[in-house]
Amino acid sequence: MNEFKNKTVFITGASRGIGLAIGIRLAQEGANIVIAAKTAEAHPKLPGTIFTAAKEIEEAGGKALPLVVDIRFEEQVQEAVTKAVETFGGLDICINNASAISLTPTLKTDMKRYDLMHQVNTRGTFLTSKICIPHLMKSENPHILNLSPPLNFEAKWFAPHVAYTIAKFGMSLCVLGMAEELREHNIAVNALWPKTTIATAAVQNLLGGEQLINMSRKPEIIGDAAYYILRRRSSENTGNYYVDEEVLRSEGVTDFDSYNVVPGNDLMPDFFI
Repeated sequence: MNEFKNKTVFITGASRGIGLAIGIRLAQEGANIVIAAKTAEAHPKLPGTIFTAAKEIEEAGGKALPLVVDIRFEEQVQEAVTKAVETFGGLDICINNASAISLTPTLKTDMKRYDLMHQVNTRGTFLTSKICIPHLMKSENPHILNLSPPLNFEAKWFAPHVAYTIAKFGMSLCVLGMAEELREHNIAVNALWPKTTIATAAVQNLLGGEQLINMSRKPEIIGDAAYYILRRRSSENTGNYYVDEEVLRSEGVTDFDSYNVVPGNDLMPDFFI
């Protein structure tokens, strides 16, 4: 408990789902969580806002700073990071979780959706990291963690949804380059990806509805995996493409059924795994 006390974590897209699960897990260890997300008002299909997320984080034992941020806009990211540093005195961890998804083939992907995925996923990750880096350089154990897949250039991961795959792999390419670029500053840059589908609003609304939700794991598995990664020494663990279950197994976890939405159910492997 309190392992992350006085550590400040900037999480994009943390009003719900995986981002919120990571925030809550680190809040249980005493962290300050900056919730950088767009949702300030409740949406009928997207439960949770930055304010409900802040309440959950504070109930978990951390301090919360909810900020309305659209990571497509540099001024908004800059203002949010500045506010975070002013509020908590520094920045220790940047988690690039915000993402846009459209699993459509080329002819069915309109350019507005293409642009959104690239502006949020690849560009948003690059931008948020860039603005956080000068502050991370001052931390004792700085980390950047991208919620993006291992780099696997098999055609089967591109053919069904070229635009989305390029946008997600752009996040993973940031890991490849920034890990080496920032090695001299002891800033760890890693990726984390689930082995199975995760029960999030995106899975519910866009991918497979209730049936797929019942074949998924809870976001808490990502929260636990992120916790183990972020407590490691940044100078010794960088440039990795972690998979949640593998991280937990390396920490001695053997019971994974408790993470299932429906214990005992068969699970659906995630994309890119």
